[in-house]
Amino acid sequence: MPHSLICVILVFGINVVFPTEHIRLAGSNEYCSGRVEIYHNGVWGTVCDDYFDYLDAEVVCKQLGCGRPSTVHASAYFGEGTGEIWLDNVGCSGNEASLSQCSHSGFGSNNCEHSEDVGVTCTSKPKHNNAFRKRLFLKCRILGLS
Repeated sequence: MPHSLICVILVFGINVVFPTEHIRLAGSNEYCSGRVEIYHNGVWGTVCDDYFDYLDAEVVCKQLGCGRPSTVHASAYFGEGTGEIWLDNVGCSGNEASLSQCSHSGFGSNNCEHSEDVGVTCTSKPKHNNAFRKRLFLKCRILGLS
């Protein structure tokens, strides 16, 4: 099972943990709602809806700082993605820091079409400023933590 590195930085006495894996919700005007996409090997790709459930969505929403999931959307609800379908048969416990830490069929190993791209709607606005997250990520890279 693939693992992504985790960067922990002490900010104002609070541990902030951001997975170094890039993830986004696309196909929507809302940051915390959309088609689940992962950046892997320099390419954005989608996640198949096979077996994708609330616990998997829990990890996505947490990873994006968007609270808890309210809805899992199957069958390309937010439109079909293009390019790679990176993950299929995702199985999370809900405690993982990133989606790639969950069990899955392997990056790029799937039996899906983009008509099966999964989407998620989370309950809240992001708890972090995207520019703030990028600065932290850069600090992690400078420190050699990712």
